[in-house]
Amino acid sequence: MSPQIKKPQRCRARDLGINIGFYEPGPYNAITDVEGVRVGHTTIVRGSGSRGSKTIARTGVTAIVPASRDVFMESVMGGAFVLNGAGELAGLTQINEWGLIETPILLTNTLAVGACSEGVVQYMTERHSEIGNIHDVVIPVVGECDDSWLNEIIGRHVKPNHAIEAIEKAAPGPVAEGSVGGGTGMITCDFKAGIGTSSRRVRIFENTYTVGVLVMSNFGVMRDLRIDGKPIGRLIAPEFAETRKREKNYGSIIAVLATDAPLLSHQLQRLAKRMSLGVGRVGSMAAHGSGEIMLAFSTANRVPRESTKPLYSVETLKDIAIDPLYGAAIEATEEAILNSLFASDTMEGVAGHTAQALPIDRVRELLSRP
Repeated sequence: MSPQIKKPQRCRARDLGINIGFYEPGPYNAITDVEGVRVGHTTIVRGSGSRGSKTIARTGVTAIVPASRDVFMESVMGGAFVLNGAGELAGLTQINEWGLIETPILLTNTLAVGACSEGVVQYMTERHSEIGNIHDVVIPVVGECDDSWLNEIIGRHVKPNHAIEAIEKAAPGPVAEGSVGGGTGMITCDFKAGIGTSSRRVRIFENTYTVGVLVMSNFGVMRDLRIDGKPIGRLIAPEFAETRKREKNYGSIIAVLATDAPLLSHQLQRLAKRMSLGVGRVGSMAAHGSGEIMLAFSTANRVPRESTKPLYSVETLKDIAIDPLYGAAIEATEEAILNSLFASDTMEGVAGHTAQALPIDRVRELLSRP
């Protein structure tokens, strides 16, 4: 364990009695509550000192594997929404065109998109030698946020093997949050943040569906932070006046939603739009220089790559029936961001830059006030 990163204090919003919204979470309160979805992290923390050495790393990779079966041979339906586009989600053009996702989804820092794409290509071509031969090439899905306040980003610490490692580590069950994987160097509303996740279970007629969200959160300024509707950032900002050194609003956030509800691409795009409302509830104004990019996929319908039939059948909910999923998407996104904050401890990075942990006891006190 590096002396620059303290052992994470495992705390989630619900540990403090903060129950966002109306719908109940799944058993793990995580994106992995959607059956078949797996998450893995590679965390890179090393070095200390001034900027310019290219040896100081506070970064990593988070991988979301969309389904237990091979997503290349049986794609999942997907859709996306860009609230503000000063960011990148590689592979987005194809998702919007085809409405399908056929690779793992990776989250990392801005300058590591290429390395992660290379890692995905290596991982998939080693398992599918027919790529680029019998079958089309793959376009990896990789999202990014800028972690350069804490990470010596030009050191390009993330390599293709780190992306492969994150994919291979991907597992169901509880998901590590805070300063892990792609979230290692991320900051939200001037406090240390990173990876967060949450889920909701929704009943529509006779069926119960799960909506799970995972975020790599890295947006906003302290004064705008709201927790369960209360202006916590505005109340505590004076207490951090001497330690807060960042002078501009940093971006961004990548939010990924998974559901087992049977939805088509245009419906998933609409669901992705609602995730941005959850981001706004915590304090984002989608500033000029930030990137708020939302991606959603459904595991309910699988599209086979190889088939002797020209037609395939899918089930889908009626548009008028999916309002509960919209509410679940907003709630899970809001809570996932809060979990990224509550799970993260103070971190020192490059040039002595320090991202303070959200003061949990102080937040608890303020939330208890009428």
